[in-house]
Parts: sequence; structure tokens; C-alpha cells
Amino acid sequence: MSPDNVYTGDSRVIRFFEELSRIPRGSGNEKAVSDFVADFARARNCTVLQDDRHNLIIRKPAAPGYERAPIVIFQGHLDMVTEKNKSTVHDFTKDPIRFKIDGDMIYAQGTTLGADNGIAVATAMTIIDSPDMAHPELEILLTTEEETSMGGAFKLDASPLKGRMMINFDSDREGILFVSSAGGINAYHTVPLAWKEAGSFAGEPHTIAVQGLMGGHSGDDIIHERGNANKLLGRVLDDLRRHAAFELAGVGGGMKVNAIPREAEAAVYLDAAAKEAVEARIAELNAILRDEFQASDKGVSITLQAGFDAGDSAGRAFADDVKTAVIRLLALIPNGVLSMDKAIGNLVRTSSNLGVVSVNETHVVMQSLARSSVRSQTDDVVRTMATLAEAVGCEFRTDHYFPGWPYRADSKLRPVIEAAYDKRFGKPIEIKAIHAGLECGVLIEKMPDLDAVSFGPNMYEIHTPDEHLSISSVERTWAFLEDVLAALKG
Repeated sequence: MSPDNVYTGDSRVIRFFEELSRIPRGSGNEKAVSDFVADFARARNCTVLQDDRHNLIIRKPAAPGYERAPIVIFQGHLDMVTEKNKSTVHDFTKDPIRFKIDGDMIYAQGTTLGADNGIAVATAMTIIDSPDMAHPELEILLTTEEETSMGGAFKLDASPLKGRMMINFDSDREGILFVSSAGGINAYHTVPLAWKEAGSFAGEPHTIAVQGLMGGHSGDDIIHERGNANKLLGRVLDDLRRHAAFELAGVGGGMKVNAIPREAEAAVYLDAAAKEAVEARIAELNAILRDEFQASDKGVSITLQAGFDAGDSAGRAFADDVKTAVIRLLALIPNGVLSMDKAIGNLVRTSSNLGVVSVNETHVVMQSLARSSVRSQTDDVVRTMATLAEAVGCEFRTDHYFPGWPYRADSKLRPVIEAAYDKRFGKPIEIKAIHAGLECGVLIEKMPDLDAVSFGPNMYEIHTPDEHLSISSVERTWAFLEDVLAALKG
């Protein structure tokens, strides 16, 4: 491990990534990083268009001999997922991401690293900073709010973009060329709050916590069938209500709808008899869950602790009908892999992730992200969720639909990339579709004749505090990108 956790190697991409990581850039907080990259590009004689959403279009002229080559768009996003461990003290609005370098891998210190998609921004900066690089005219498109709503891409005025070939650099597996992706939609179940006043019930405050899960990207990692802390909390509460009486005073879990939640907790009131019964059943549930999740989440644990932080500060508890609705929803909201694609091996077709559970002043809110490569199946999941809301008696709504990216059989870009990969590495690049959502689908709706592909270096456990990036893969992928751009001479 590097003693000072400062990168000292030769990769310019990593050096720019380290510089970029000093600037907070959570979704919705991209102005500073957008301004930084814009100033960086202008200082190197590039033309910059920056809109009111802080999206950037940066033009770099063609290298000598490439003036007649088709314009190429290089695309990524400026924002990052802001997840941290519960014990980590970090303010994503002002604190830099601190590196932890361990051999070939770069981690952050208790937070997401932001290689998704900071590595695309750093690669764009390296392109801009390479005056002798061989390439066609480039339009570097860096968008905002990709991780929450793809809001930057949706609001982008694409009319200034002249390129019709696009390299999206928002993939996390070296050696794979992605040519299609899923669409998705956010869904919300909301339960209006009603309370039992303090003093109207018995019991002492306790916290039931679900911890020790791997988490991960709700699209890319959903196929691994890792535990979802919110769903497991619902399972535990639904089980415990059959063994002991308790009052429910709060629930919470997850931070981002596109991340599989790693931790969740419930604030409950237990009398002495109920506490004894709950402790005994939790011991049994721990054994059951560790057996079920031994391959995917070996560290899973359910704990019961005296006191709580998430409960109502006035000492109240949820009314019985609210408690019942919350537990039923946590137990029944569709989650995980819902169907597999029968035409493409090992590809999820439809899934849903109960990503965030929270309590505000007026409601308990449960936010899911449903994904599918087939729009009718997305619609079917939404209908199922709406029917569940009707049955439970809660409110339901959806927002932020994003389209899938259809496969293009007549791509002119894909064969160039296949040939470049085979020439450099002596083996074919793998062609795949991805269950995660990429901005390619949004941009193709704006530019129907856009010919797009996606690739990138090896990143692991993205959207979690265990996110890490391979330095050697970044170096290889940069060299490959140089080959690709040089080959696009027309």
C-alpha cells in the first residue's frame, strides 16, 4: 500500500483522475467540476459549450491528416454516486475523495471512489492535453446528473453535435464492448404518517439493523443476487411480528436508488418479554441468512441494540395501520432479478431494486428503480407495483423514465473497434449487452442515426464504498483508445 496514498506512477489519466477527485461532484453538485474542466479545455485552445445544466461540449480539432474523417463524440458524465460507510465522516459537498492505493488498485477511504465516471472525465482531459495525438475532430460530451436521473442528457440541446459516431466511456469491464443497454424508471411507494403518541404504548427503544452486505450497482450487479438490506429488513420485521409484539417508530436504508443497499435499520419499542423473543428469533434468522447468502454476502448480520437514532424524537410510534403498510410493502415490493433474457446468455432482462427507504415529515417513502431491455416488461413491473399500492392503501408514482439503447446491426464503428482490439491484444473483444442504464439510449432518441458503443477499464464494486479501479487496466484501455481514434481516419 502506498504510504501516503498519493499516485506516483506514469499514467496521465490517473494523475488527472486524482486531481479531479479533489473537487466534490455528487449528482446535482457538478458546477465546480464543470467549470474546472471547461477552464482546462479553454486553456488548451479547445472550444467549449457549457449549458445551464453544466453539461459540456468540448471541441478538439482534427489532427493533421484527419480533417476529412467523420467527427467522433467521446462521452461520459461528470457526476458520481455519493455512498459512504456509516462510520465514515465525509461531506460529499465539500470534502475531496481520499485515495487508498493498494498495489494495482485504487480505493477511496470509506466512500465511493467516483471512478464511475470520473475515469471518463480524466480520459477526456488526457485527450485534450495530448497535442500530438492522432484522431478525427472530437466532440467531448460530458453530462450531469447521470447517476440520479440522466437529467443532464435529457435536457441537453444536442443540435450543436455534428458527430454521428460515439464512444461512451461509462463501462467497467475491460475487454468487453457494450452495444445495447436497458431502460428504466423510478417508482415510489409513499405511506402517509399517522402516530401513536408517547405514553400510549409500552416498551423501550431498540434498533434492529441489517448490516454486512456487499451492495453494488443495481443494474450491473443485480445478477449476482446479493442481499438487499431494505428487503431483508422487511423480511425480518414480517417474521418478528409473528413472534412478538412491538411498536415501529422508524425505518431507513440505502442512499441511492441505483445502488443495492448494504445497510438498513428499524426503530422499535420492545417490552422485556418481546425483547427476549426477538433476541431468540434474530439468532435463528442470522443462521438462516448466513446459510442463504454464504456465496454472495458472507458478512450478513441482523443485530438488536438498545436505543435508536432513526426513531421519532418525540417518542411516538407509527399508528398500527402505518406499521402494517410499511412492513407489507418492505416484504412485497418486487426486487431483484425478475426475468432473464432467453436470447442472450447470462443477461438480466428485467429487474427492480428497492434502493432507498426513508421517513420525512409526512410520509414513509420507498424508492425503487425498475429496469428492462423490453419496455412492456418495465410497464408490467410498474403495474404490479401500482396494484400493490392499491392493495396496501398507499400512494404510488413514477418518474425519470430513461429509454433503453437498441442494438445497431449496421454499425460502422463496431468493426473498427473489433479490429483495433484484435490487433493490439491478439484476441477478439467480447460483444455484449448490459442490464445497467447508459446515456446512449437518451442520446440516440435525440440523434436517431447515432452509431454508439461503450467500453472502459476494469472497475469493481461501483456505487459502494468498496469501489476500486485497476491502474494497469486504465493504462491498457488508454492505449487501446489511442489505437481506436487513430484508426478512425475515414
